Amino acid sequence: MGAPKHKDDRYTWNDYRSWNGDERHEIVNGEIHAMSPAPSTRHQKIASRLTRWLEEHFEGKPCDIYPAPVDVRLTDFDVVQPDLVVVCDEERIRPSHIDGPPTLVIEILSPATAIYDRTRKLDLYARSGVKEVWLVTPYPSCVELFLLDGSTYRLIQACDKEAELRSPSFPDLNVKLPRLFDFPLEPGEEIQRVKEVHPPYAPKQAPS
Repeated sequence: MGAPKHKDDRYTWNDYRSWNGDERHEIVNGEIHAMSPAPSTRHQKIASRLTRWLEEHFEGKPCDIYPAPVDVRLTDFDVVQPDLVVVCDEERIRPSHIDGPPTLVIEILSPATAIYDRTRKLDLYARSGVKEVWLVTPYPSCVELFLLDGSTYRLIQACDKEAELRSPSFPDLNVKLPRLFDFPLEPGEEIQRVKEVHPPYAPKQAPS
């Protein structure tokens, strides 16, 4: 990229905007993080469905939907490209990027990005004031919904593929997860569910 670092050895928004090439990067606390390779077809199907449903839901309402890639500048040292953002403050929408925290951020996790998304980026979103975050795991299928509570997130809902997701920020927004996760399982993909059983060392008590 050939861009000089900021005087305190951190990259900035201006550095980021000066880079050329097809590679995608994010900056968190002035450090460069390479984006993962092209997402899977499963990832793209989930992103496409969520984009369509959110656009239908917010049609005629004062919120806009932006799927990746779109630059979100949270601070001069923090620039990210979430999979989906909902922006309800039109002053944050610039011709080239989103300037400031969106109301809702959705990240679709992959094995390559899951730890980064759950740690560095989730902490960044909390510090930046993003009100609501969804972490979507394609398989085993689950959506975790986090709501900002002070300076940290509170887990509101963790849904498997048979549940319905309801947004606390938008009370009339709900997503039927069976429709989101209706892709077929690959060979060998079989979820082993925990079942309630009586332990072998504790026989059932006889009725009194």
